[in-house]
Amino acid sequence: MSRRTRTPAAVPAHHHVCTHGEVEAHDLGLSHDLPRIVERNLGRRGLLALFGGVGAVAVVGCGSEASTSTSSNGAASGGAGTPPDGGGSTTEVAEGEIPEETAGPYPGDGSNGPDVLSESGVVRSDITSSFGSASGTAEGVPLTIRMRVHDLTGDDATILSGAAVYAWHADREGRYSMYDDEVAEENYLRGVQVADAQGWVEFTSIFPSCYAGRWPHVHFEVYESAEAATSGGDKLRTSQLALPQDVCETVYATEGYESSVQNLASVSLSSDMVFGDGYSLQMAKVTGSVEDGYTATLNVPV
Repeated sequence: MSRRTRTPAAVPAHHHVCTHGEVEAHDLGLSHDLPRIVERNLGRRGLLALFGGVGAVAVVGCGSEASTSTSSNGAASGGAGTPPDGGGSTTEVAEGEIPEETAGPYPGDGSNGPDVLSESGVVRSDITSSFGSASGTAEGVPLTIRMRVHDLTGDDATILSGAAVYAWHADREGRYSMYDDEVAEENYLRGVQVADAQGWVEFTSIFPSCYAGRWPHVHFEVYESAEAATSGGDKLRTSQLALPQDVCETVYATEGYESSVQNLASVSLSSDMVFGDGYSLQMAKVTGSVEDGYTATLNVPV
């Protein structure tokens, strides 16, 4: 779990050979394989033996820079006007750790305007509806977001029981609560969960839209504890979860996601400002259906 700092690096030029938006099984990399690890304190050498090396996993296919990428100096274009710069990161990311990324212009963590993390009730598993004085509910295809948090320190991989994850994403219309005019009074699709004894956090949500210029994604921040998350403590990692193209296309064919169809057709993983330099550690494994809802699973080594 690296916390040292360095000067933010520029985003590498897009150099991938993948076709637009296609997600092959081998690109799932460590984020696909790590659910098999169920024992606490599995040595990193054990990971190397299982997967042929963390670094090797990270450089498969289009994910060649995933283990060392830094935050890009752009911001996601949400629904309300021109967003501010997402800023650069000073977090150094060790080999095999999930990349550090921009939080974007709509984090709701106090770093750019509103701070949902200071509000009572933000620690919750169902983020579909607003809480506190707000009462709106985000409509869309159900999505369960599951993340498993690990600490990679030297040769050891340790489950981070008790760590907190703050997750947020756009609604079906491409809007971010607390920022876009139509939903500025809402705080839905934002919440904090604490990792259980096996390092898992789980959020009940809806499938996010694809808005102009960005690949479908979920933002998240990792903290040492719920107290750190809700009291302005230091982040262990800021990153983003990517969603696979085939599932996105299926979801966006349903009512309410019409604008996402053209937006998805106009962007690719290799052209995306965040995932363009590698996404093997950020691509979620997604199962389910429109009728029953989907589950997106991602391992988060920090």
